[in-house]
Amino acid sequence: MKAKVKKFGDKANYGIQIISVGALTGLFAGVIVTLYGALAKLSEEFSRGYYGFFRENPAFIPLLFLALFAGAIVIGGVLKFIPMIRGSGIPQTEGATRGLIRYKWYQVLPSMFAASLFTIFMGLSAGSEGPSIMIGGASGCGVSDVLKRNATVRRYSVTGGACAGLAVAFNAPLTGMAFAFEEAHKRFTPEVFVCAFSSVIFAILTRNLLGPCVGVGAGACFTTFVFDVAANTDYLFYVYVFAASLICALAAVGFYFLLFLSKKLFAKVRFWKGMGKFLIPFLIGGAFALITVNVMGGGHDFISSLGSVNEKGDAVDSLSMVERVFSSPIWATLLIVVVLKLILTVLNLGAGVPCGIFIPMLAIGAGLGALLSILCTLIGMPASYSDILIMICMATFFTTVVKAPITGIVMVVELTWNFTFLLPAILGVAVGYVLGALFHTEPLYDKLLDGILDEKKDKEPHHFVTARLRVTEGSTAAGRTVRDVLWPAGARIALLQQGDRMIIPDGNSDMRAGDVLTAVGETSNEEEFLHLLTETVGELLDRETVQSQHPQPSPSQTQISTEPTSEDDSQSHL
Repeated sequence: MKAKVKKFGDKANYGIQIISVGALTGLFAGVIVTLYGALAKLSEEFSRGYYGFFRENPAFIPLLFLALFAGAIVIGGVLKFIPMIRGSGIPQTEGATRGLIRYKWYQVLPSMFAASLFTIFMGLSAGSEGPSIMIGGASGCGVSDVLKRNATVRRYSVTGGACAGLAVAFNAPLTGMAFAFEEAHKRFTPEVFVCAFSSVIFAILTRNLLGPCVGVGAGACFTTFVFDVAANTDYLFYVYVFAASLICALAAVGFYFLLFLSKKLFAKVRFWKGMGKFLIPFLIGGAFALITVNVMGGGHDFISSLGSVNEKGDAVDSLSMVERVFSSPIWATLLIVVVLKLILTVLNLGAGVPCGIFIPMLAIGAGLGALLSILCTLIGMPASYSDILIMICMATFFTTVVKAPITGIVMVVELTWNFTFLLPAILGVAVGYVLGALFHTEPLYDKLLDGILDEKKDKEPHHFVTARLRVTEGSTAAGRTVRDVLWPAGARIALLQQGDRMIIPDGNSDMRAGDVLTAVGETSNEEEFLHLLTETVGELLDRETVQSQHPQPSPSQTQISTEPTSEDDSQSHL
């Protein structure tokens, strides 16, 4: 079967299209996420106020738990109708960037916006960064749909929106861009860079423009930390970093396995058609918030309180800004906060509460770092190194769980606007990454995405599709390597014919005009799959379709097949 040759504009026009859509995405996401961040901050401050009232007036505490009970039912009802917003939203957004998930942006954006704010308002251990990524991704999806762009541009737009959401949430543009390469697509291509760059730039400009109007600052997130440059040349300090990172990484591995144990246990909770399971994180979260305010919200205030200077820049005694739990010693307070925060984060994710776990993970890591800094100081480490150790442990905990070392390193540098501790931070992150590999942990958000797709169990019939296509001049594929093309989800380039020469391609194989590709894949939408292939390559020569009797491949397998064409090469591009 032969199809007409697809007409293409030149690559410059294609690049301009991605930049334009990325810029519009950045503007839209910048406005929405900036507003969301301001409301999240207000919600957290308000919840701290009324929890303070209940602590001072314990006779009214039953009213608090009645409200928490009602809140759990409300969230359970919302998720029953819109299950796509369960959890932090990051796995769903990554699935959308890879073409594995399609969602209705006009449904997801307002529902995640409202539901996650509600959980923060109720005093749960809920961050706003994960929802910011999903809200940004949905904004990008909305821009591409309104402009009637194809599925490929939509994926770039969702990527740009997700990057913009994270960048705006932390005021950290490089972290947002690193997320695109290391998490969303797990590769670097010019198009991914362009869409991320354009979206992040316009989103940050929008944030800084709107910031004074909504009370959002333009500086670093954590300004209470001071870093002693002498630590970089003190070789004994690297021993402290190694030991602390090892302990922190072991705790992160335990946290990782607790998360998925929690998900399995909550999956067995069936009362009230599954809505009753939300009572557990809501009621326990309320009880823990009465014990200490440090477990409420995402953890920005708790992390800031661990620094050695106050918000005005005046030096204070080490850890003196941390609010004590029942007048306990500082080490006991930190231990209580870390344990309670860890339990609440595990319960929230296990039940699927629509709230972020991104910043709560950082708060757990920072709390562990503060505990370890006390121990190291007792052993002989200079007290001036404590702030550096806290930041390194925060990055180590995050990296061990998420398996995103570059994002972890860039993030802590941007959150503090300080590069002086970069080398010891790399050591700590490397320890966490290697230890996670030794325990065979998978990247958290990839594993969560696997679970979402397994639960979805799409009932539409799937087909194995084999298509032969000719690369035409001016097409996206012409003059590119296989790895540099954003193929439709599930596609694999099985054969490359260059004249009389037949090649089994890998990610580095070049494609030139006139080459004939054989693409294979499994899809539930055959026409869209072929349409995207034709748009990307040029001319469809023939195709063959066979009904599939097997479920779709796992997301990790799909991710390999949509990018590099050999399993070994799928890792080398990082």
